[in-house]
Amino acid sequence: MQQHTQLSLVTHLSLFFILFSSLNVALTAAGRNLGAVENPFSPKAYLARYWNKEVRNDAEKPSFLLSKASPLTAVDSAAFAKLASQNGLSSKLPEFCASANLLCFSDLGQSLEKHDKDSTFTTYAAKNFTNYGTDRLAGVDSFKNYSIDENLPVDSFRRYSRDSVNHKDQFTNYASGGNVVDQSFNSYAGGATSGTGEFKKYADSVNVPNLRFNSYSDDSNGRAQSFTSYTENGNAGDQSFTSYSKNGNGAPNEFTGYGTSSNVVGSGFTGYGETGNGANDKFNNYGKDMNNPVNRFKSYGDGGNAAVETFTSYRDKANVGEDSFQSYAKNSNGEKINFANYGKSFNVGFDKFTGYGKGAQGQSIGFKIYGVNNSFSDYAKKESISFKSYTKASSGKGTTMAASGSLVKRWVEPGKFFRESMLKKGVVMPMPDIQDKMPKRSFLPRAISSKLPFATSKIAELKQIFHADDNSTMEKIILDALQECERAPSAGETKRCVGSAEDMIDFATTVLGRNVVVRSTENVNGAKHNVMIGSVKGINGGKVTQSVSCHQSLFPYLLYYCHSVPKVRVYEADLLDPLSKAKINHGVAICHLDTSAWSPTHGSFMALGSGPGRIEVCHWIFQNDMTWAIAD
Repeated sequence: MQQHTQLSLVTHLSLFFILFSSLNVALTAAGRNLGAVENPFSPKAYLARYWNKEVRNDAEKPSFLLSKASPLTAVDSAAFAKLASQNGLSSKLPEFCASANLLCFSDLGQSLEKHDKDSTFTTYAAKNFTNYGTDRLAGVDSFKNYSIDENLPVDSFRRYSRDSVNHKDQFTNYASGGNVVDQSFNSYAGGATSGTGEFKKYADSVNVPNLRFNSYSDDSNGRAQSFTSYTENGNAGDQSFTSYSKNGNGAPNEFTGYGTSSNVVGSGFTGYGETGNGANDKFNNYGKDMNNPVNRFKSYGDGGNAAVETFTSYRDKANVGEDSFQSYAKNSNGEKINFANYGKSFNVGFDKFTGYGKGAQGQSIGFKIYGVNNSFSDYAKKESISFKSYTKASSGKGTTMAASGSLVKRWVEPGKFFRESMLKKGVVMPMPDIQDKMPKRSFLPRAISSKLPFATSKIAELKQIFHADDNSTMEKIILDALQECERAPSAGETKRCVGSAEDMIDFATTVLGRNVVVRSTENVNGAKHNVMIGSVKGINGGKVTQSVSCHQSLFPYLLYYCHSVPKVRVYEADLLDPLSKAKINHGVAICHLDTSAWSPTHGSFMALGSGPGRIEVCHWIFQNDMTWAIAD
């Protein structure tokens, strides 16, 4: 009996050793797939095992996807997952963001700095100026080269220059070249007398700016504000002027070169110059050459007295765009408004005037060389309005208007879209800027992401977790992503937003099956230069196929918008230096064969000509985007 017991014990120990050895071999293999020694219980090691389990082929593991796995240790991952389940991540947000490689903004405390004399702030960044310059008499404060080329700069100016007299503020080259910029001016220059606020080359060439001027210059007397080269060459983002110059007296405001050549920027003027006296506002070259700008003027100049508003070359040569003037100059007295060369856009935009000039007395409104496709609802008396060279809408449908090569290049980068015939060996073509402009982030482990709210109905909880104030950049980032993810799919589209690599694998294999390969362009070499096409390979034999494309969305953690793309052809191509013929990159391109549901104003039709359903459109897969297809 004793001998039998000993044999049983030996047998069980042997079995345990074999099982443990097998597990160790499997975990070690997963570590080798990651290309480094990895804790077998870390999120990265788990992802490698998950790939082996869900994808059924022997193709090489995609290192670019595995590199996006969470950098959290096994211990930290478990600890943060527990906090997420208890709704306690907010209390450890700085540690969570740093450990998990997330996009988070610093919490700015109130500044206690005192500056009694003129000050020059050079190479400053991420500061909170509260009650700064209050009651200052004369003098100059200069913010030059402030927050230059910063990643995620957060600056706040609250009650700045309030009740000052003849005080001058200069913001020159402020926040230029920034990425995901958050600037806030609250109660700026309220009650100030005389003096000037000058914003010159403000937020130039920034990416995804969120700039807010709230209660700016309210109740001021004779204080001039100048915005020159404001957010020129910006990309996406929003500008908001709320309650700007309200109750002001004799305050001239000038916007020159505002938003010129920017891409998809929204500007909102709410309560601007309301009940002001003798205001003189000029918008020169506002929104010129912009791509799809959205500008909203609400309650602008309402109740004003003897104001002069001038819009010169407003949204001139812009592409598409939408402007809304709601309750503009309503109930004003003796207001003079002049729109010269307004909305003469290249591609038809839309302008809506609702309650414009209603109830006003003695006003003069002039439209000279005004654009097309406009709606006037509840508008002022006709005898007070002058229309000169007012363009009627054209009858053309389904195609874009003709444009010069220089304008097309301004709105659509050369090489961003191309025809399938270009993918032939020896062809030289421009390569667009495919570099990823978004902040670097990592996926969350599914054990954490599955415990976080993800819906517009849960926005309050998400704001609390990520310390997002009302109307802040972080609130907008979260809302924009959620709204896009909740948007109804297009006809024939299957879509899903994924915040973990495991979720992405699940979506792709659900649509395409488990025999899949994921591809991305190898690097950014050749971007913004001409490249020569080398050897070309059509995926799935170059046949019409289906793919799943995944594009990054801006969000605190790495989030992808993935969707099925029917009727495409996918290609791989070596990209060569046109002079040396040396290989510099390996590109992945996708050609959309059915463009019938695309908008006539889509950038591809501007660049290539024609219109929806008439041509195929190809583009490269940009850095950190990817496309999935059935394995050959």
